[in-house]
Amino acid sequence: MRQIGKYHVQLIDAGRYRLDGGAMFGVVPRTLWEKKNPPDELNRILLALNTLLLTRDDRIIMIDSGVGTKFTEKFQMMYAVDNSEYSLISSLKAENIFPEDVTDVIITHLHFDHAGGTTYSDEMGNVKLQFPNATHYIQKRQLEWALKGFARDRASYISDNINPHLKSNKLRILDGPEKIFENIEIIISDGHTIAQQLLLVKGKNENLLYAADLLPMSSHIPLPWVMAYDLYPVTTIQEKENILRRAVDEEWFVFFEHDPEVSCGIIGQDHNKFILKSPVKL
Repeated sequence: MRQIGKYHVQLIDAGRYRLDGGAMFGVVPRTLWEKKNPPDELNRILLALNTLLLTRDDRIIMIDSGVGTKFTEKFQMMYAVDNSEYSLISSLKAENIFPEDVTDVIITHLHFDHAGGTTYSDEMGNVKLQFPNATHYIQKRQLEWALKGFARDRASYISDNINPHLKSNKLRILDGPEKIFENIEIIISDGHTIAQQLLLVKGKNENLLYAADLLPMSSHIPLPWVMAYDLYPVTTIQEKENILRRAVDEEWFVFFEHDPEVSCGIIGQDHNKFILKSPVKL
């Protein structure tokens, strides 16, 4: 746990899963990305489901929620979802926090590996909100995009991760970088998907960026290393350069949602290249 401004900030580990290594690194040759991210026999690399918990006074705020638990056997096998050591709920319980305690959930975007844990299936198969007392925050343009079901990324949006929110009175739809909490800045990113919201937690001497899928792993720090999953990879590169420049100039901590080895780090520069300067323990 680390204190940043008025917030206690800590990693909540929601488990592991795997995605195709080539898709995770786009045009980058396998001979380069496999050095730090060795693939399995199906060409999948190991990814973390790192979420972030912010606590302050009477607020318990979750940022993203991992894959969740309401998946089929086929889904589990396809993505090698592994909750044998960590899961969202068990990691929260280890901190003596229960789903009913959470007051707010900020969803960076509605892809299944970010929003899946916001709902669960009960014994009767009914899908319900995992955090029943929490207000859930999502960007308007991201929600509209998810509901369109565009062929390019339709598979990333699962109705059971979205419809329960639409039927509840716990959804707050944001239109751009609105201020929702003191000392938390929303940064809109459109490269990976439409209106992904990144979160910058501000302190007096330290700032932390929850980079979501703009920088899913520390391996994605080099500007050309972008995912084939991105809707607009050129936009991703431009956004990365702007964010990494700020991260260096303002000495941010950057939180990597999918990195199984380095969940947070400080960015530096080696000549004209951005690099991971040092890891940070949360």
